[in-house]
Amino acid sequence: MLAALADPQGIRYDPAPRGHASAREAVANYYWQRGRDVAPSNILLTASTSEAYGYLFKLLADPGDEILTPRPSYPLFEFLADLESVRVRQYPLRYDGGWHIDFDELERAITPRTRAIVVVNPNNPTGSFLKPEESERLQVLASERGIAILMDEVFLDYGFRSAGKLAPPRALTFWMSGLSKIAGLPQMKLGWIAAGGEGHKAALERLELIADTFLSVATPVQVALPALLALSEGPREQIRQRTQINRAWMTAARAGSEFQLLNTEGGWSGILQVPRIRGEEEWALMALGLHDVLVQPGFFFDFESEAFLVISLLTRSDVLEEGFKRLLAMI
Repeated sequence: MLAALADPQGIRYDPAPRGHASAREAVANYYWQRGRDVAPSNILLTASTSEAYGYLFKLLADPGDEILTPRPSYPLFEFLADLESVRVRQYPLRYDGGWHIDFDELERAITPRTRAIVVVNPNNPTGSFLKPEESERLQVLASERGIAILMDEVFLDYGFRSAGKLAPPRALTFWMSGLSKIAGLPQMKLGWIAAGGEGHKAALERLELIADTFLSVATPVQVALPALLALSEGPREQIRQRTQINRAWMTAARAGSEFQLLNTEGGWSGILQVPRIRGEEEWALMALGLHDVLVQPGFFFDFESEAFLVISLLTRSDVLEEGFKRLLAMI
């Protein structure tokens, strides 16, 4: 990976607002290997997925407009929206042994100022994939309402089962990902936006103007991207093995205990539902202060009720096992 950054082309200044052609072709090949046909011309590089959100909020929304985001989800959207003077409204994911979108609540959350619906696939931290029938219903709804779909797929390669095939885009749809998760390389600072559906060519022309204003993606990492993506299967497989081993160990270890390990289909998190004899914050502070175990309380991710604790499945397995045993003893 270090050798890929030594290409002499990396020191040339050759600005390309959508990203260098070789880099966009590498991203198109990444999708092709996953059964999705995305033309390099429909791809635009960014410095990160967070920056991709910023570009898309600039593209789609005026100050005061609204973006719908899932709940529970990662606590980042509000910060990104605030920086673009955009409001966030939430739609719930419901759990009944598996997670699914509450479409009745989603539709009630739509207002005349709604500009986009964010879907994280699989969601963080619930680890739930968007189901094919949900994808179809979402595309129809967004197309009828003239709303864009922002599909965050940074955890797409980390499933505990195969993800279902999603409906083809009808509404204006943007897919986002990057090296941070799929190659375990957050320090390389390269992500992308792929576009499809109604009006995507005009949207890409406007996105190109935004990208040309910032020109944020460094040339060395663009030049190195084909090699980095080719090498990324190694880190991905290491991450998959660790998360699957940790998930399986926690499932076996909790048998007979007083809490539930919620079903997840992918991602990097495990969710424990613990007795409501204490609040989540009290559970988390007790685990940290008395047992040296770090977990995240569910309210960090906007869980609607208590009490949930979120555990990182990236933790080294021997450390996770020891920490989990301490949690069991504490509870």
